Amino acid sequence: MAIQYDFDTIIDRHHTGAVKTDVLCERYGRDDLIPLWIADMDFAVAPPITEALVRRLQHPVYGYAEAPASYWQSIVDWIKYLHGWEVKREWITYIPGIVKGIGLAVNVFSNPGDKIIIQTPVYTPFMAVPEGNGRQVVHNPLKWNGSCYEMDFDHLESIIDPQCKLLILCNPHNPGGVVWPLETLQRVAEICARHHILVIADEIHADMPLFGAHHHPFASVSETAAQNSISFGAPSKTFNIAGLVSSYTIVPNPTIRKRFFDWLTANELNAPTFMATIATEAAYNHCREWRRQMLHYIEQNILFVEEFLDKHIPAIKAIRPQASFIVWLDCTRLGLDHDALIDLFVDKARLALNDGEMFGPEGKGHMRLNIGTPRAVLQKALEQLEEAVSHLNR
Repeated sequence: MAIQYDFDTIIDRHHTGAVKTDVLCERYGRDDLIPLWIADMDFAVAPPITEALVRRLQHPVYGYAEAPASYWQSIVDWIKYLHGWEVKREWITYIPGIVKGIGLAVNVFSNPGDKIIIQTPVYTPFMAVPEGNGRQVVHNPLKWNGSCYEMDFDHLESIIDPQCKLLILCNPHNPGGVVWPLETLQRVAEICARHHILVIADEIHADMPLFGAHHHPFASVSETAAQNSISFGAPSKTFNIAGLVSSYTIVPNPTIRKRFFDWLTANELNAPTFMATIATEAAYNHCREWRRQMLHYIEQNILFVEEFLDKHIPAIKAIRPQASFIVWLDCTRLGLDHDALIDLFVDKARLALNDGEMFGPEGKGHMRLNIGTPRAVLQKALEQLEEAVSHLNR
């Protein structure tokens, strides 16, 4: 009989250095908030990961370590098991974080002044990293079809010019929660290849599809996609180990791979710590059942949020994600401007969420809610929000 894992216990993360709890005053101006913002979960890590790390830490020397062959094999096996994609060992190397990986790829495959295409509303570093490296960010906004986001290919074709060198793809999409259809990804691949635009695919939420959704790794959707892409993945979101920095990149094209991997090697950016390799192996080899139960709990949290909002705060609509533990909240029917919306959530409801406008202009009137937390915490947060909304028109 499978072990039943506990996702209901409330774990106090204050004073552990956790960004989620320990920088609230700096980010929000007060520290008496329920933190439902930065994208890590409040659940205890799966026991096999902790046990593997503890075993290694009992050895008293923490010197330089080589990534074992079993580490790379665990990544290959996991991707085949979950996504049916046959990845070759030589296609993979370590990177020190996916946001850093985006920055590294931007610097290797473009020059200052070049244009980088992003699809807003999207994860904030997609804008900040290229701009911080002297590149121009070009927006290809997603279209809202009434129930989910779609890509606007006509607009994409219209903005492309010879200065466009990269397109950063969020697959699955954050914050919109879309698991992109196969045909959509194939079309992205075709357009970008035709215009000599390299696709950088951030697939950090790939292992968390919900409600029967099926994720397609970008490089697996066609040979065109495989030969014109760099993909980034990690066990960090799925297994709640972001602090261990366990990311990797997959590059099937040998020419692109040599250029990128040689640069990473020259700058010693592709050597994982032993903590990262041990945690990755344990997660991918021994935590399938934990992941299954965690995703079920996340689905139930999403249903709880939807039902609560429908019943108690109908002016706020939860956009159901097809992957991950992020819920995009449409608050436009509240009729509040930006400052008033932030005041409602932070100072009135005492909640720390991500401001929707962080993700681009299309995020206006939205908030990003992290539901990777015990249901009792979520219930308290929604009750505080209900109380705050009830006073708006008094």
